[in-house]
Amino acid sequence: QVQLVESGGGLVQAGGSLRLSCGASGRTFSSYTMGWFRQAPGKEREFVAAIMWSGGSTYYADSVKGRFIISRDNAKNTVYLQMNSLKPEDTAVYYCAADRYGQLSSRSTEFSSWGRGTQVTVSS
Repeated sequence: QVQLVESGGGLVQAGGSLRLSCGASGRTFSSYTMGWFRQAPGKEREFVAAIMWSGGSTYYADSVKGRFIISRDNAKNTVYLQMNSLKPEDTAVYYCAADRYGQLSSRSTEFSSWGRGTQVTVSS
């Protein structure tokens, strides 16, 4: 399994932007479909975005489409989540996840490796 470490979370005002990063260990990062999920207090973990291991196809939750952008840099073993036009309802712990040779999916059960998360707080 790949080891994942998220960074880049913090406190931002509504309408602002943040970029999350997720660094992965190992030499096989390019073979992993990567995903971002989030979990707000008292709520279930929900899908945010995913990027395919091959070809770079992406998939977004409707709630973030047009505001968030997922990207990857295989040379740096890193996946990013650019978050723009942030809203208070985006407040959550954001988790990075990996699925080797996986298809694009919004189901957390498809992802076998997870980071510990990074807190994002959006103030109104």
